[in-house]
Amino acid sequence: MQTTFTEKQLQDPAIQRSNEILRNCVHCGFCTATCPTYQVLGDELDSPRGRIYLIKDMLENERVPDAKTVRHIDRCLSCLACMTTCPSGVHYMHLVDHAREYIEANYRRPFSDRALRWILARILPYPIRFRWALIGAKLGRPFRSLIPDARLKAMLDMAPRLVPPVSRNDDPQSFAPKGTLKKRVALMTGCAQKALNTDINDATIRLLTRLGCEVVVAEGAGCCGALTHHMGRTRESHASAGANIRAWVREMDGDGLDAIVINTSGCGTTVKDYGHMFRNDAMAADAARVSALAVDITELLVQLEFPKSDLKNELVVAYHAACSLQHGQKVTSHPKSLLRSAGFTVLEPVDSHLCCGSAGTYNLMQPEISSQLKQRKVRTLEARNPDVIAAGNIGCMMQIGSGTETPIVHTVELLDWATGGPEPRALRDGLNGVPRLR
Repeated sequence: MQTTFTEKQLQDPAIQRSNEILRNCVHCGFCTATCPTYQVLGDELDSPRGRIYLIKDMLENERVPDAKTVRHIDRCLSCLACMTTCPSGVHYMHLVDHAREYIEANYRRPFSDRALRWILARILPYPIRFRWALIGAKLGRPFRSLIPDARLKAMLDMAPRLVPPVSRNDDPQSFAPKGTLKKRVALMTGCAQKALNTDINDATIRLLTRLGCEVVVAEGAGCCGALTHHMGRTRESHASAGANIRAWVREMDGDGLDAIVINTSGCGTTVKDYGHMFRNDAMAADAARVSALAVDITELLVQLEFPKSDLKNELVVAYHAACSLQHGQKVTSHPKSLLRSAGFTVLEPVDSHLCCGSAGTYNLMQPEISSQLKQRKVRTLEARNPDVIAAGNIGCMMQIGSGTETPIVHTVELLDWATGGPEPRALRDGLNGVPRLR
């Protein structure tokens, strides 16, 4: 794609990067075949190719974004299926993130949009605030029919039947390995996940220590910054990311780390991109070190030579591949091979490359499109007649779990169970969807 940025514009590192990305695009349209929003809406401007044209025009002409451009960019899930499909290597993620940052700085949203985005940015990344918000949503749920805004209804729909108690395993501390020490790793405990489902981190710690890892929960680490980063709120996202970088570098320069383990794939995609996010910052070197050590939990388990079971488990597992894992991190085979090694029968739904509609805060800000994507994903998963659905991202678990009676658990919960841990709560207690929710 030909671009016409001026020399002065190209002095901006963000414009320079976007220019590189735009010039890689050859207009082939392969991306439209795998874009969920294009499949749902059928509008060229709701495809990656269409959005690329809008972003190019907006950035080159330094124009104030109009409502039409913002609407189409807001509708992007950032599922990154287009990046998997693109034969030209267009790094759409960096381009759309730059567009969102530009929109945030130059576009005046309607008051209701500004208020909603402010609330999400001030609540979701903070586990204690989020817990109180979930309780408030539960109290407000009986009045759902009186609320005209579908986005507020979607927020009330997150109300849990019972908010799980705080897990003290998420506090800064170190967990000793069982037997010979193989690796010393930091576990990212996250933010929203700690409020929604404490079983995931607990299972991760049990599994890793059982396999010979010392697991460190670093002092000062918290939200990865993804939620605010994808809203274009760069100052806030970099503050969260910077706190993580400092916390993990202290451990790296102290007793050392072999890996930074992440069990929420949406966070993993962002942490692995810290090197790019901070490339022009004083923290650039440390950010790059952190990104180089970041791994999804399944990547580490493969390195640890996860034990193969000769026992055949009766459970049939439908594996849902989170977009942030399969497209964002290109981790595709490890979760399935690990589950099979543990003795489970693993099946995949048709169109497994398509998004479930969760996409961070997308299900709260674009509930109509998100609902259509959820219904399609649930249909394809249930068509496999599984006993349980497994996924590697809490957002996907929440989204899919709200639309099916089939139990849904994190992949690591099944692997922990197969190697001596407790049966996942969703199976043991016969709860529908995400444990303790619905």
